Amino acid sequence: MKAVAVIAVLAGGLLAGCSTLPTAGPTARDVEHQEIKDNEQRFDLVEINDKVVAALLARPLESFQARFKKYGRPPQAKIGVGDSVVVSIWEAAGGGLFGASATGGVSVGSRSVTIPEQVVGQDAAISVPFAGRIPLAGRLPLEVRKTIEERLAEKAIEPQVIVTVTRSLSNSVTVAGEVVAGARVPLSTKGDRLLDLIAAAGGARSPVYETFVRLSRAGVTATIPMEALVSDPAENIYAQPGDVLTLVRLPQSFTVFGATGTNMQVPFTAERMTLVEALAKSGGLQDLRSDPAGVFLFRFEPPKVVGALGRPQLGTGPEGSSPVVYRLDLSDAKSYFLAQRFPIQDKDIIYVANAELNELQKFFSLLNTLTGPVITGIVVKGSVP
Repeated sequence: MKAVAVIAVLAGGLLAGCSTLPTAGPTARDVEHQEIKDNEQRFDLVEINDKVVAALLARPLESFQARFKKYGRPPQAKIGVGDSVVVSIWEAAGGGLFGASATGGVSVGSRSVTIPEQVVGQDAAISVPFAGRIPLAGRLPLEVRKTIEERLAEKAIEPQVIVTVTRSLSNSVTVAGEVVAGARVPLSTKGDRLLDLIAAAGGARSPVYETFVRLSRAGVTATIPMEALVSDPAENIYAQPGDVLTLVRLPQSFTVFGATGTNMQVPFTAERMTLVEALAKSGGLQDLRSDPAGVFLFRFEPPKVVGALGRPQLGTGPEGSSPVVYRLDLSDAKSYFLAQRFPIQDKDIIYVANAELNELQKFFSLLNTLTGPVITGIVVKGSVP
């Protein structure tokens, strides 16, 4: 009788402390009850359905085309400060202004002369004999040619001028970053797109899905995944003089806890991943432990997304974002189609709750561990004559 009393006390103690049994995390019911605690809403609990998936897929993404839409055409190759320029002048007949004597190594009677290479100075001009200082910066070679011809018109015999830019620093783009060989790449007259410049600098040396392209132009900076730049031709916009392209390697990952095959941090293997792919990469749900109606995803969402979901703005996360917990019920066959479209983001946390029956199973296992020796002792003692 004493042994029975001991067993009863142990069972009562275990039953009272059932909530303190070892577990991977809260049950699905616990997560629901913790949304509001002590009269305070701690997060937004959102059931994943067609409307929610549509709202997340409609989230506006950063876009070079949208951010820099006023630069839709190849730039004109204008001359800038620091560029090197050569000016050649022809006259219609010998014995003119530039053919009267040897000039720059040209013999007497010549009808042309080439002025030695000059660098456009800080005053944005170069010097041309008998024409003075000629402004160049911000102008096309054709415009400079006309200016020189006009200034020489009354001094030379029907002068014709060619302006050649031999080295252009202003019409170039800087390509840098930890995953590319840095270079200053000159722009061609036909126009170069961003991928042309990345290729000219040696190309990215990290996986495309881990590489992000950051474009700084006229005081505006935007960053998009390189995979988006490759897959969407509209994002591969024309480069402009002075652009700075920085290629950054940003490995993305999500973390999985709970009743799954593995609890681990899982790296992305593509730019876009879905919830069903994330669960598959973590080994899927465990048959003997998991609650298929308790698949949760934890994430901070910006105000625009929270508004689109029709949930209250909590603003307790970084930069005014709100903590949102998405719930997926995989006991409903339709949920698999939703999971196939639900987008995973960097630093997402996926948690699969244990089934409540599993907690009861743990209780009986622990009870058997503690009472088994006692019962065995009673049986042995009773069998002794």
